[in-house]
Amino acid sequence: MSRQGFEARHRPKIGAERAEPPQWLLDHTDLNMHALGPGPDLEAMWVAAGLELPNRSAMRRFRLERVREQLRDAGCDAALLYDPLNVRYVTDTTNMSLWTMHNAVRYAFVAAEGPVVVFEFSDGEFLDAHSETVDEIRPGLSYIYFKAGPRSGEIADRWATEIAALVDEHSGGGRRLAVDQLELRGVRALERRGIELVSAGEMMEQARAIKGPDDIRAMRCAVHACEAAVGDMAAVFEPGVSELDLWAELWAGSLRRYGEWIETRLLSSGPRTNPWYHEASSRRVQAGELMGFDTDLIGAYGMCVDLSRTWLCGGGRPSGAQHDAWSLALEQIQRNTELHRPGATLREITDKAWYPDPEHYRGYTVISHGVGLCDEYPAVYHRHKWDAGGYDGVLEPGMVMCVEAFIGPRSGGEGVKLEEQVLITETGNEVLTSLQLWLVS
Repeated sequence: MSRQGFEARHRPKIGAERAEPPQWLLDHTDLNMHALGPGPDLEAMWVAAGLELPNRSAMRRFRLERVREQLRDAGCDAALLYDPLNVRYVTDTTNMSLWTMHNAVRYAFVAAEGPVVVFEFSDGEFLDAHSETVDEIRPGLSYIYFKAGPRSGEIADRWATEIAALVDEHSGGGRRLAVDQLELRGVRALERRGIELVSAGEMMEQARAIKGPDDIRAMRCAVHACEAAVGDMAAVFEPGVSELDLWAELWAGSLRRYGEWIETRLLSSGPRTNPWYHEASSRRVQAGELMGFDTDLIGAYGMCVDLSRTWLCGGGRPSGAQHDAWSLALEQIQRNTELHRPGATLREITDKAWYPDPEHYRGYTVISHGVGLCDEYPAVYHRHKWDAGGYDGVLEPGMVMCVEAFIGPRSGGEGVKLEEQVLITETGNEVLTSLQLWLVS
């Protein structure tokens, strides 16, 4: 995007009083990671694969309106968002996303009828000006003890005064504010100013659950990139390779293809495949062993790609026990994917889902879960877990679900992990992930 195009389209305010962006910000807008995008080579690869590139401007506007619909329906005047994934959703801006997940230094104010204000960390205003959904950028105030020390209370009061003023300016008389992650000191400071706080968790999950056309286009590109990175891992999968070397290939391949980070490190081999959830280690994979992995990858355009595969190392034929576990996992993933259709209720999927007897086989945590910028609402529980945590809901077109399968004999032996990413369509579903489910090296 040229500076001329940027100036014609969008000129965010910098600070509460300044009406025009300074020149230094305009100079750096074109250099922003999101403004530069994936680059022509990667985009050409996606186009050659028959994929349509997302319109990021349309995607941003769609997401912001989804959030504002939720705020209006809940009778909220605004939202105050700290979760970096929620900030990403409404603004398509980032600043050290993993670090800001555990350091509350960056946040966004979203009025139901009014502006979007990003409160940026450490003079990082140039990280936000590329997004047309950002109306104003202000320096953030952080009252966490790491940043504020014994002045935490004082700074929290200054912070709350600024937030309350924004609520009053753009609420139309109400003082109802949705918040996602807020430390107790901040909660009390806002409540002292008469702000009614409600949880933004349900609103943001509901907003993010339905993907727009450009979300899906972005996700298709992310899936293509992730599967290519998995191919890099497959290229070095041979007897003697370490789990960490395999995982490093996935990371590197994703980063080369516009990926951002990986949420977990779920890769295990041989006896470590059962039970599931062992993390990648220094162990070396032996010929004849199974190796399973779960990508949990935040990839191109910030879209999550969450697929699982289990491979046999060293060629040859699987053992009888390996074949039996594989066959059960394949049946589970295929039969349960068919249940994920528009109008299906979560309880219906729970009641109809197929999996082996839990007394004889370990299974996965859930039957399926939503996915977007990360693992998201909803989660579909197994029958024997319903009473403890299950809840109902309805699948709608535009949702994307990850259907899970894990088979681990309780009597011992290796386990098999499979997972597919599935788009709910108007008439049924479409499996977005295309890698073969079984690979023999």
